[in-house]
This record gives sequence, structure tokens and C-alpha cells, in this order.
Amino acid sequence: MTFQPSLPPQPLSPLDGRYRGAVTGLADFLSEAGLNRARVEVEVEWLIALTDRSLFETSPLSDADKERLRALYRDFGQAEIDWLAEKEAVTQHDVKAVEYLVRDRLSTLGLDAIAELTHFACTSEDINSASYALTVKRAVEEVWLPALDTVIAKLRELAVEHADAAMLSRTHGQPATPSTMGKELAVFAWRLERVRAQIAGTDYLAKFSGATGTWSAHLSADPDADWPTIAREYIEGLGLGFNILTTQIESHDWQVELYDRVRHAGGILHNLATDIWTYISLGYFAQIPVAGATGSSTMPHKVNPIRFENAEANLEISGALFASLGQTLVTSRLQRDLTDSTTQRNIGVAFGHSLLALDNLRRGLNAISLSRDVLLADLDGNWEVLAEAIQTVIRAEVVAGRSTITDPYALLKELTRGHRVGAAELAAFVEGLEIGDAAKQRLLALTPATYTGIAERLAR
Repeated sequence: MTFQPSLPPQPLSPLDGRYRGAVTGLADFLSEAGLNRARVEVEVEWLIALTDRSLFETSPLSDADKERLRALYRDFGQAEIDWLAEKEAVTQHDVKAVEYLVRDRLSTLGLDAIAELTHFACTSEDINSASYALTVKRAVEEVWLPALDTVIAKLRELAVEHADAAMLSRTHGQPATPSTMGKELAVFAWRLERVRAQIAGTDYLAKFSGATGTWSAHLSADPDADWPTIAREYIEGLGLGFNILTTQIESHDWQVELYDRVRHAGGILHNLATDIWTYISLGYFAQIPVAGATGSSTMPHKVNPIRFENAEANLEISGALFASLGQTLVTSRLQRDLTDSTTQRNIGVAFGHSLLALDNLRRGLNAISLSRDVLLADLDGNWEVLAEAIQTVIRAEVVAGRSTITDPYALLKELTRGHRVGAAELAAFVEGLEIGDAAKQRLLALTPATYTGIAERLAR
């Protein structure tokens, strides 16, 4: 028996369904409608740029006409979305549909005299390269970076709050030289800020040089115009960088660089998620229960670290998508192939999963509480971590001529490796050492909780 589905139309992607609320800000830019709005903007501003220069004996538009033209993209809405959908069903070409929309609105505005300047000397990729650069730039600067900044700010806050919270480190998963929770969280803030600066410095590039990047059609229409300069001024006027040397497409290298950096940030965030998850499993952090929420469907006592697990999974998805984008976009056969077209339509999906991860991390970091008593108990159960300090002090005493002990490392290895050593055993061991009295007193005063070096200062 064949199952016949009867559901009304449903979103296939969870970003447009279950998680829509967390990522909706990106849709203003990286959706199909957001891309088409940017395409209208690029077409309109090109019209204005051409007439401002009185090319082909046109006259500059009045300020009022410019504002009416700019309203085509500033007021872009459902009517335009529907119009374009109907037109593209006929043209089978998305950018051509946008051109027809602009021509239609020019007629409505009584500006038919400049209609033939719509999409003048442009290949679709002139419009697309500028449109993608605008939409990605705005999505990153207005939505994604602020979300990253919120996580960084929370990490900085927690780093300062817990700067003095001594904790047992676990290098290779084994008890190791203590640190503080604040210093460990500060490491993540420090790493993320460095990559953030690289992302914020992205040069969003566009080309505007015709069918194969040679301005051939432009020169045919007006051989005396300085078309490369006109194109540069136009693109830079949009707030973008200008790529003068291209094929039919802008080469997408800036996109590859950006997506690699965002993926790098995602790797650091993934590391953060797994570390916080581990600290929760060790009892270092307690999770603050949400009233009415179910932690486990069968075990009432549990509060599962779902925010960090969701972040981890979504960062893996976004990282894979960004890697795929970079691998595909860096190559185009000869002067142009179409592999980039469908690939770039997934830019929003990649950023969407990344933004969803940032939202989960923000919520997760705001719902944990440090259990300092657990940290101190863990430290008190691992006095053997002071072996590093003891053997280092012995070496210094030998060099200073106050000790004749040979191979301090082996001496401490014999005492501590495979053994649990407590405060009394270590104190007795130190008392029997042939070292100077000042060094001996420093070691006797040391505890795992105070053996944190300058961790607190680093965190602050």
C-alpha cells in the first residue's frame, strides 16, 4: 500500500520551520527576495550613475525622480516578489525578470525616456556580483557579527567574574597544572576576537565589466568614456570593493576567504561548546533550570546541556557548508560556468546554521552557574599536580648551589606517578628535601588552589 501524504505545504529546512525565529534576521538579506531586492538596487543605482554623468546625452535626474526610483528597492515587498515570480516563470531567467520589473516601474513613473539604460551593457553577473556582495556584507555586519559579539561579550564577562576561580586543568584528560575558569574562558574570547577582526576586515568585491570582463559593449556604445573608472566609482559608491580584472564572473575569492574565516570562528565556537559540555559533566558548571522545561523525557533529575549540543551540531553543519562553498566557488571553467549559481543560493543556509549555533551558545552561557565548591574539592583531591612546582624549584636550587639532588624529575615521578598523594605526604616529602629554607617554605605554603600562576591577571 502506497502512503499518500496529506499535509499542507511545509518548510523542508528546519531553518524555515522549527528554528525560524532564531535566524529570521538573515532572511532580509540572504533569501531569494533579499537577493532580488539587492538586484533592483544595483539596477536602479546604475541608471542613476549613468544619467548623473549625462552619458548618451541624458540629463541628470532630479532629486525627486531619484528618490522615486530608489523607492523601488527601499519599498520592495510582496507585490514585487509576486511580480518577479510570475515574470521569471516566463523568462526562465531571474536577472532578466528583475530588468523587466525595473523597466515596468520606469514606465509607471513616467521615465520611459531612460528605459533603455536599464541593465545597460551589463551581463547578469555584473548585477549578481554586486548584489551578492551587498547582501552578504549586510548579513554579516548587521546580523551575524552582532550575534558573535554577544557571545564574545558574555565570555569576557564570565572570564572576569571567574578570574580567580582556581580549577584543576586536564591536559590529555589527566589532572594537570591548575588554572582558573576565568582564564580558560578568556582564551576563547581572545581567539574569537582575533578571527572576528579578520572577518570584519573583509573586502567585499564586485565586478562591472560586461560579458567577459573587457568592457567591449561599453566601448562600442561610447569609445571615449573611461568605463573602468565609471565602473569603479559606481561600485565603490555602493560601499563595495572593485575587482577590475575578471572573466564574466567576479572570481569569488573574497567569498572563499570570508567563508573560511567564518568556518574558523565556528571551529573555535565548537571547541567552546564541547569544553563547556565537559565542564558541566564534571560538575564544574550547574545548569539553571528553566521553569516548566523538561530536562529528560524519562529521568526527572536531569537538565541536559542541549544548548551546547545543538550549537555543536549546527556548527558542524555550517562548517561543512562553508567548506563546500569555498571549494566550489574558487573554480569556474574558462570564462564562466553555472556551478556558482545554485551554490551561492546556499550562503544563507550556511550562515543560518552558524547563527543558530550562536543563539544556542548565547542562551547556554546565560544559563550556567559556576560550582566553586566542586572546583575546590577537585583540586584538593589532586595534590600530585604540585610535583611540577617541586621539581622545578629543586632544579633552580641545584643551579643556585643550594642543593646536590640529581634528576629531580625522576625523583618526583617515583613519588607521584600512579599514586594518589595528599597534602601530608607532599609536606613530608618537601620537609626532607635538600634545598634552601626560603624555597622550602614557598613549597610548603603552596596548594593546588594557589598554584595558578598569573591566570587571574590574564583573565582580567
